[in-house]
Amino acid sequence: MTGLTLAVPSKGRLEELTRDWFAQRGFPISRPGGARSYLGHVEGEPDITVRFFPASEIARELIRGNIDLGVTGRDLIHETSETGPEAVHFARSLDFGHADVVIAVPESWIDVTHLHDLADVASDFRTRHGRWMRIATKYITITRQHFSRAGIAEYRIVESLGATEAAPASGVADIVVDITSTGSTLVANGLRVLEDGVMLKSEANLIVSRTAPWPDEKKALLDDLLSRIGANGL
Repeated sequence: MTGLTLAVPSKGRLEELTRDWFAQRGFPISRPGGARSYLGHVEGEPDITVRFFPASEIARELIRGNIDLGVTGRDLIHETSETGPEAVHFARSLDFGHADVVIAVPESWIDVTHLHDLADVASDFRTRHGRWMRIATKYITITRQHFSRAGIAEYRIVESLGATEAAPASGVADIVVDITSTGSTLVANGLRVLEDGVMLKSEANLIVSRTAPWPDEKKALLDDLLSRIGANGL
């Protein structure tokens, strides 16, 4: 019988919370080789193979159909590919890993409180400063999609490889698109989230790949698993 491949975050708090979540529902996950091993199993469930991957890699492999189901953030599915959400099924939110992808501007921009204000700033920026408004972010796909829907085209993305929230203070960028749980780090860096600046609400989800092959036997295994943990089927 064809088995299921379940991908679990490979380190940190996300791995711990994911394993706790499954254990509480009668699916304890073992990692016999320790932190350096990328292979595990669910005790008492020989038809489920566990793989340990970084959360961003889980999103990519789910979209490609190389793994059957996994735990990762909703934001990473949206960021990995423009068509990512259509390639997967969000079977269940896991009630941890809560964070929002937001647009934040310097506190000194007192007249910029909403996205339409930012659109006005962007259109005037080149005239006033001789360059386009710069946005520091790790979320390039989400930013482009959101700004396109808002009709904002006159900006330049500065890909952030470090602390995104520090980019305006250091002169690298003018505003940021970043992920935040409490907003305290943004405030500490003199930034303020726009009133309508939440682009995406994210949390950890159990996600099923729509692009993976689903022969009848494997689909039956999936349906049984999802039913037992209270998740929605394909």
